[in-house]
Amino acid sequence: MMRHFYTFLMYLLQPFVLLFMLIRSLKAPQYRRRFGERYGFYRNLTAPQAQGVLIHAASVGEVIAATPLIRRIQTDYPELAVTVTTMTPTGSERVKAAFGDSVTHVYLPYDLPDAVARFIRFIRPKLCIVIETELWPNLIHGLHLHQIPFIIANARLSARSARRYVKFKGALREMLSEIELIAPQDEFSEKRYREIGYRGKICLTGNIKYDLHIGDELLNKIKELKAKIGKRPVWIAASTHQGEEEIILKSYRTLLQKYPNLLLVLVPRHPEQFNAVAEMIEKAGFTYARRSTNGTPNADTRIFLGDTMGELMLLYGTADLAFVGGSLIKRGGHNPLEPLAFKCPVISGKYTFNFPEVFAKLKQVGGVIEIEENDAVLSQAVTDLLDNKTLRERLANAGYTVLTENRGALQRLLDLLKPYLEK
Repeated sequence: MMRHFYTFLMYLLQPFVLLFMLIRSLKAPQYRRRFGERYGFYRNLTAPQAQGVLIHAASVGEVIAATPLIRRIQTDYPELAVTVTTMTPTGSERVKAAFGDSVTHVYLPYDLPDAVARFIRFIRPKLCIVIETELWPNLIHGLHLHQIPFIIANARLSARSARRYVKFKGALREMLSEIELIAPQDEFSEKRYREIGYRGKICLTGNIKYDLHIGDELLNKIKELKAKIGKRPVWIAASTHQGEEEIILKSYRTLLQKYPNLLLVLVPRHPEQFNAVAEMIEKAGFTYARRSTNGTPNADTRIFLGDTMGELMLLYGTADLAFVGGSLIKRGGHNPLEPLAFKCPVISGKYTFNFPEVFAKLKQVGGVIEIEENDAVLSQAVTDLLDNKTLRERLANAGYTVLTENRGALQRLLDLLKPYLEK
């Protein structure tokens, strides 16, 4: 009954959804393209081979997390077609950059029964794997009617989401009963899924984001970029959000008084912010180069703007220390394991609820510096690391140990998926 009420509301909201997408497309025109896919219309697209694997990764972060899993499935099960769906154009771009034509990409349709039905008829998967947290009642029900297992991999459920779901625990019973398997990334999420009423198969695998792989091709690109930058100290502020760049630029101005040769690599999280951040840098009076125009920092360049997609690991590899964004404001932070893969010491704000287990372990071993949302505190943290090589190494090594000791989640997940992939 609740699913029918939910569906009625979804149809009722469509005019507002269309208006929202139109407004959003004014800043990001990609939202106007391929719009038919949002309703399960695929025009001249070629359908993937039936009985393949459907993997949903909502946006860039989930695509990055899913990338090792997708590559392993392609390697171990080359006969299976892989379809990857996203919700955002940036996620789509990341899929294309990582996999080219080796996977099919379409947008996941809105959770309307008719759109979902067209989507399932087009893809015809034998298995659906959702990365982290995407609970769409009509999608789950539609797959269930076709006896297609719905699995949540690297599952994450925040405390805030869990509190919201608990209020509708009775109404969620049908949807939760139609989920085949949940593979949580941490004990917090495992407990929360139980609290909201899930009674099916649940198996803790750990976080596949620990299973980072740095290949020779990436290392060679890092070496080339480092050679162009020259022997300068490099501070990267990555995955930043609106409201953080101002704090970072103020901190950087203070830091330049003591370290006039310090290069700031600034990487906004969302492409629609690239031009706005560039304008902010110009207004602040800093000389800068843009990665998107093949700009290369020279001796006079103060800021290197990372305004491309899919190159975050490359830019992390050039840095001596990193600030991981989304943490000075209430966005929940981003993945600190990426800089730590290069033994790059990490500074973070206190809002890290997207990665509770990871940050808990890092704080336990002294593998991260956590700061308040204040430019003076940020500049002091950077100063402490630049001035103290021993501190940098201790912080980096402690964080790197957390990364290496918790690898293996990907193989545990693949072991769980094996019966479904081979069926």
